[in-house]
Amino acid sequence: MPTFTAADGTELAYHLRGEGAPLVVLPGGPMQASAYLGDLGGLSAHRRLVLLDLRGTGDSATPADPGSYRCDRLVADVEALRAHLGLDRMDVLAHSAGGSLAMLYAARYPERVARLVLVTAIPWALGLPATAEQRLAAARLRSGEPWFPEAFPALERWLAGRSDYDPACAPFFYGRWDDTARRHEARAEEQFNDEASERYGSEGAYDPPATRAALARLTAPVLVLAGELDGGPRPELARAAADAFPNADFTVQPGAGHYPWLDDPDWFAGRVTRFLDGRRVPAPPSVQPEGDSLTQ
Repeated sequence: MPTFTAADGTELAYHLRGEGAPLVVLPGGPMQASAYLGDLGGLSAHRRLVLLDLRGTGDSATPADPGSYRCDRLVADVEALRAHLGLDRMDVLAHSAGGSLAMLYAARYPERVARLVLVTAIPWALGLPATAEQRLAAARLRSGEPWFPEAFPALERWLAGRSDYDPACAPFFYGRWDDTARRHEARAEEQFNDEASERYGSEGAYDPPATRAALARLTAPVLVLAGELDGGPRPELARAAADAFPNADFTVQPGAGHYPWLDDPDWFAGRVTRFLDGRRVPAPPSVQPEGDSLTQ
């Protein structure tokens, strides 16, 4: 397991999967160990994945200063990883909460980003949270599922702040609540750093106007990928995030939830690979969602 040292002396770990040109991968959670990403639906067959364990998660050390869990401060760790890898510019893929970290990195170090992929990323850094109403609207799309009668009231209680997160809500995060999704969800709980998660988006982490202004000057191509059934973000919110970039592709993966590489690995890996390779080729007509476009 390779490691490197952050600017404040914290030892950070990353995991390598696959062969080919490196793709730096930032996990979500926030502050979830990178293990949940697996090989990103076989993306490792096309790229050498560099999966970062953010400080205090996975195999990375706990920092002396808990305040360094804040999203804007984690940008320095991403830059330290780039320098450690000896890359002048790097391709970056970020999932979920990691999308805000990637946006802040691109805003601060635009010259270091070759291509950026944002996968079901809630755009907190742009001042665009996923609201309870949006999540409930997405959840209602699943009303025909056998688990819906138990799961929907639990989701309502959690989003209203009347209860802690209930595992009954888990099916809403997956396009298919099958054995693969159940195994993935069962492993997730042990991968979180709860204290770090609470500090990730704490006061001062985000400055949306400044970030928007910086990203408006970003020349690197960006792919924003949403899941058709995801509530955080819904496709409409993901498209709004894409509008912050001058050179963005936007796509919706059919039938996918928050972890699209589990719902249809071939579709996911194919779409991301085409983008990273610079091939401006749309998804196959049989699965291409309405509104998928190569330049927005």
